[in-house]
Amino acid sequence: MRIKYFVNTLLLCSALISLSICSMPALGAEPDEQPRKIMLASTIGPIDVGIVGALEAAFTKKTGVAEEHAGAGTGKALQMAETGKYDLLLVHARALEEKFVAEGYGTKRYDLMYNDFVILGPANDPAGIRGEKNAAIALRKIAQAQFAFVTRGDKSGTHIKELEVWKKAETEPKGTWYAVFEKGSTGNAPTLAYANEKQAHTIMDRATYITTKPKITLQILVENDDVLLNYMTLIPVNPAKFPQVNHKGALQFIEWLQGKEAQTIIRDFGKDKYGEPLFFPNSPEGKKL
Repeated sequence: MRIKYFVNTLLLCSALISLSICSMPALGAEPDEQPRKIMLASTIGPIDVGIVGALEAAFTKKTGVAEEHAGAGTGKALQMAETGKYDLLLVHARALEEKFVAEGYGTKRYDLMYNDFVILGPANDPAGIRGEKNAAIALRKIAQAQFAFVTRGDKSGTHIKELEVWKKAETEPKGTWYAVFEKGSTGNAPTLAYANEKQAHTIMDRATYITTKPKITLQILVENDDVLLNYMTLIPVNPAKFPQVNHKGALQFIEWLQGKEAQTIIRDFGKDKYGEPLFFPNSPEGKKL
């Protein structure tokens, strides 16, 4: 009996050892890696209207890769990315973007989508600019008559575009009529709400106007000038400068964002709720849609 018990014990131990060995990873094998989260620094407007969240959700559903975004004006978003704490940028101020890449913080600009800016003002159109086809002339008229104008004044993409049009108008905006919204860095929607409260003119992206339209009385007075086009770009942060960034994840996200699935989401976003799109696809694949 003792011999039988001893043999059974040896067999059991042998089985347990074999099981343990079999369950161990092979020598040199790495455990399954979980995909790293992608950190996105984005201009505020696309976040506020919901398209950033919609694109992130669709990408995560398809790939299992999670994203986390932080919103700021383009100037501030670029500064945030210069710390190496973000993997990818979504911004809309070409001169600042090119400087970011030239200085080695980003690798390349990738086209994503676009919409446009409009000049808004009181319904009674005190400056007499309604229907003006030249945005620079419209701003010059506002300045000459010193009608109220609200600016974000925060080096955001919206502010940079506004300054571009003022430069084209050969006019320096200054005086009591030209008011900087002290909370401009909180985004376009709060700036537009403030301009509406003051019944002042402002330059605003069309998506913000469309989504805010039921809450305001300001109207579109000037639109469809090429200078008002608003191109949005993706820039991966340079891994040569910041080795810790998730460059592989950023490129995977960019590839998907420029592809047919994401560009179709962009094309259709807002149509069901507002009766018109908020953005237009602008990647090589998106231009085919």
